[in-house]
Amino acid sequence: MVVDGFFITGAIVCLLAALICIVAAVIRQPPNDITILSVAAVELFLLVYGIAAIVRQAGGESVAGEVWEFWGYWITALLVPVAAFWWSILERTRWSNLILGAVGLTIFVMLVRMEQIWDGALAV
Repeated sequence: MVVDGFFITGAIVCLLAALICIVAAVIRQPPNDITILSVAAVELFLLVYGIAAIVRQAGGESVAGEVWEFWGYWITALLVPVAAFWWSILERTRWSNLILGAVGLTIFVMLVRMEQIWDGALAV
């Protein structure tokens, strides 16, 4: 599996966001600026990742897998942090931080799959 800088950056952002949110839930904190901003960082990364993917494709770099599948994952990934944000605003309990933490883990898994689609690596 070929790993690029975008994947490594995304993995770090996602796993840090998950860690921040899970720790906040463990110490019984309701969603706060730190946990919500950590999920916003994941969303910001996804936007930059999408723009970079457009530039890479426009520059002639092709997706080894199905293009529609890559963009389908990306669009879905964009919706996950937004849904978790609204959940955390509507239900201001410590459990909402676990939902926010699940965003980081979910997007990390989706990034692994998007990397596989982009580089043509098969899941093991």
